[in-house]
Amino acid sequence: MIEIGKVTNSTPGNIQILLSSVDVFERNKQHMRVSRYVVIADGNETKILASIQNVSAVQNERTETINYTITATPIGSYIENEEEIEFRQGGVNLPSPTEPVYLPDDNLINRIFSCSDNFSFEIGKLSNNNNIRYFVDGNKFFGKHIAVVGSTGSGKSCAVASILQRVMHINNGKNDTRDEKKNSHIIIFDIHSEYRSAFSLDDEQNFTVNVLDVEKLCLPYWLMNSQELEALFIESNEMNSHNQISQFKKAVILSKEKHNPELKHINYDTPVYFNIWEVYRYIKNKNREILNNIDGQPQKPRQEDGTLIDNADTAYLEKEISFAGSSTAKADKTKNGPYNGDFERFITRLEIKLSDKRLKFITDPKKDSGESYKTVDFDSILMQFLGYIDKANVTIIDLSAIPFEVLSIVISLLSRVIFDFAFHYSKIMHEQQLVNDIPFMLVCEEAHNYIPKGGGAEYNASKHSIERIAKEGRKYGLNLMVVSQRPSEVSETIFSQCNNFVVLKLTNVNDQSCIRNLLPDNNSALVDVLPTLAAGRCFFVGVFVSSPPKRKKKKEKTGDSELGVRKTPLGILHSTLRTVIILNEMSRVLNLLLEAALCKNTTSTPVTIQNSY
Repeated sequence: MIEIGKVTNSTPGNIQILLSSVDVFERNKQHMRVSRYVVIADGNETKILASIQNVSAVQNERTETINYTITATPIGSYIENEEEIEFRQGGVNLPSPTEPVYLPDDNLINRIFSCSDNFSFEIGKLSNNNNIRYFVDGNKFFGKHIAVVGSTGSGKSCAVASILQRVMHINNGKNDTRDEKKNSHIIIFDIHSEYRSAFSLDDEQNFTVNVLDVEKLCLPYWLMNSQELEALFIESNEMNSHNQISQFKKAVILSKEKHNPELKHINYDTPVYFNIWEVYRYIKNKNREILNNIDGQPQKPRQEDGTLIDNADTAYLEKEISFAGSSTAKADKTKNGPYNGDFERFITRLEIKLSDKRLKFITDPKKDSGESYKTVDFDSILMQFLGYIDKANVTIIDLSAIPFEVLSIVISLLSRVIFDFAFHYSKIMHEQQLVNDIPFMLVCEEAHNYIPKGGGAEYNASKHSIERIAKEGRKYGLNLMVVSQRPSEVSETIFSQCNNFVVLKLTNVNDQSCIRNLLPDNNSALVDVLPTLAAGRCFFVGVFVSSPPKRKKKKEKTGDSELGVRKTPLGILHSTLRTVIILNEMSRVLNLLLEAALCKNTTSTPVTIQNSY
């Protein structure tokens, strides 16, 4: 190593260094750029690794000489012996003034950032030195929620695809683990239909990607909870929305009880079959209802032929009633029902939604046989999101053709069903004193579109479902990767639960401020660099990095690593599947899901990403 100067001042965040001479600077200035490294002695065997934040020149007016100074941020410390380098992140003893400062060679930096037992997942190369491969702790990266942010054109989608390809061992269109099975699963909410090509390999690679678009996706309306149903069919800002909700709820419960007579304690949220057209007829009859009002006779609905309807609730589900006309004559006096004429707009909205061909995957999904999905098909509906049946580790849910007005509802339903499966499977494994060996990662592309910070009631369902995953999902092996070009518009609850950040170029001041507030104090200065990052270059910030370099993402085959299952749910992304694969347990989970429903300290690291498609 080359000695370049002495320490002049030390604070917890910055170390000031005075270079020995102008000649030292001129000979080594290519190694003294911002984000390069220096090594500082601390008076014993331990040495401090620091990252250059600023280089400045000051002219001495008295001697007319130029002094060069460097401001560096301490990253960690290391002890070097003949066999290895023991590097410790953070918690350094600050050097005293006059301690010598050195420029490290590439070999030293490579040894510090090289693959080790914990840091075995290669994420890319240092952008300031393409000779240095950079490894992170895969357990800590995938075992925590991840946020990927960057302005349009910064390379977010390529970054996400590249990271996911690596964890699936896809390298240059080849499946490096094609003779093995992995029991992890990645589910991508693909808003712009851009991820299919990243995971479509030749047949001989033995890699199946499960793609669900609007033609294949089946999300029957009866799986929705009350919040989702009301978001789909009811306008909350209408004057009589409370009446709409009360009668809609009653009709839904009546239809559920009719079609599931063997079940008890059915409520509004029970995920069992009901007929939406029966609900439509019920609301339409309520809107036209005429009651008998003759003195001494019961005030029951009167039909056109004068007969009274004894069981109106059942009759209203079955058919549209021809009611008697309005009359004030004593012999056939009638009066309007309590909701007569109140539901005109509601009925029109139901007709539009139920006849909209774009929503057939919700309002009228069909099995291959042409039959409608019923309660007994609950397991097959859920299995379409879980790739194990077709031996696929990646499910891409292509939402590009789904109308924007129902996007939030679809996201809510998908997220809630996946969370429930993860919860019950984890519970089963714990009952058997086993570790949950089926981790899920849910990738939320363009998250600001359906989990916004603000927004109206139409976003309540999706925000509630994904915020629940953010707060509780990790306990059950379900992790989030939240991707957005406008982090300032994403729910604060979501980002507050993210421990790891991949931050690409950000030009919007509000977005920069948002990220600054999310980062630890010793990394907030990195935000100043974000507007200048080139496409594909980013900072990695989190508990999974060994220190904070700016890195260039590179697609190369990574070595296999035995990541611990107990430490993190997604640690087994690299491990091979044991012989006991879970079809029987999955069936048990699906039954439990139905039964339960019926009863009712971080550092930073920057990188460059290459196109992965």
